[in-house]
Amino acid sequence: MRYERKYRITNTHLGLIHQILRNHPASLRKIYPDRQINNVYWDSIGLQTYKDNVMGIAERQKFRIRWYGENVLEIKNPKLEIKKRINELGSKEIFDLPDFRLPEINSLSLTIEQLTRVNTNLIPILLGSYQRSYWGTFDKKFRLTVDHNIQFHSLLNEGTFKHYVHHDDAVILEVKYDEEWDALADRIIQYLPFRRTKNSKYVIGVEYSNTWLGIQ
Repeated sequence: MRYERKYRITNTHLGLIHQILRNHPASLRKIYPDRQINNVYWDSIGLQTYKDNVMGIAERQKFRIRWYGENVLEIKNPKLEIKKRINELGSKEIFDLPDFRLPEINSLSLTIEQLTRVNTNLIPILLGSYQRSYWGTFDKKFRLTVDHNIQFHSLLNEGTFKHYVHHDDAVILEVKYDEEWDALADRIIQYLPFRRTKNSKYVIGVEYSNTWLGIQ
């Protein structure tokens, strides 16, 4: 299992954040080309996954289909990811899915049900995309990601996707490392001039785009 230390950064230019990482004493470096990440989050009709996160339930799961690239409608090489969390530690199961078009996403419901093995029927709730850059240490013990241009579209109440109308102006920085390296994490974290926060793109996306549910 691994830790994911999150920082929700507002009112700070993306270029300055990258400069801070380049100047970090741990000699952080780019480890992968920047790319767009797309997710469809699945939940029960009563949004139980969302509620578990908001209430801070210690053991919880999150379900999403993820793919990469700028094409949001024609989905190639998608993966179903089941993210499991116990207190501050998380793990992930990943399953290959067939290519599909976004308007056909409901056709995956049976497959999702079989792979997730949950007692409640899951439905697609939210579409989200963002740009990600990847940083890491030379010893590969610590990886940092920087996400910006975060956008959402509700699959519950906004009809056919044409373009994004909900935008989150924050930049999300995450420090990720395996449980065994926790004693060394301070060598990374102490030089980040940001305040650690709780942040879930799924929770924020639901709250941005589903206010009709009474979510504030």
